[in-house]
Amino acid sequence: MKNIQTLFIIPGLFLLAFSADTCKSKKAANGVYKAKLEIKGICSNYTLRLLEGDLDTTVVTANWTDETTGKSYKNVFGLANPCSFPASIQEGNEFYFQIDSSGKKD
Repeated sequence: MKNIQTLFIIPGLFLLAFSADTCKSKKAANGVYKAKLEIKGICSNYTLRLLEGDLDTTVVTANWTDETTGKSYKNVFGLANPCSFPASIQEGNEFYFQIDSSGKKD
């Protein structure tokens, strides 16, 4: 009886692992990223940390230290247009986003 249960459990675990990896791939393919607002500074000087997804390494700073606090951050980036950033997102909030590559300026 135990061997029969194992016979069904192992393929089930494999299927779950494979489907989870497939979902992750679809998410990355759609260009959806997850970030956390680390610093909501003055003059709309925001620092965001990339949590999920692979952004161009020319956009993300691998290691950065805030000179005013001495705190270090990994995989951070700033905003191209802080005016379009939602005011409802506060420091410490995590959120999903997409990059607008249309070239349209708001």
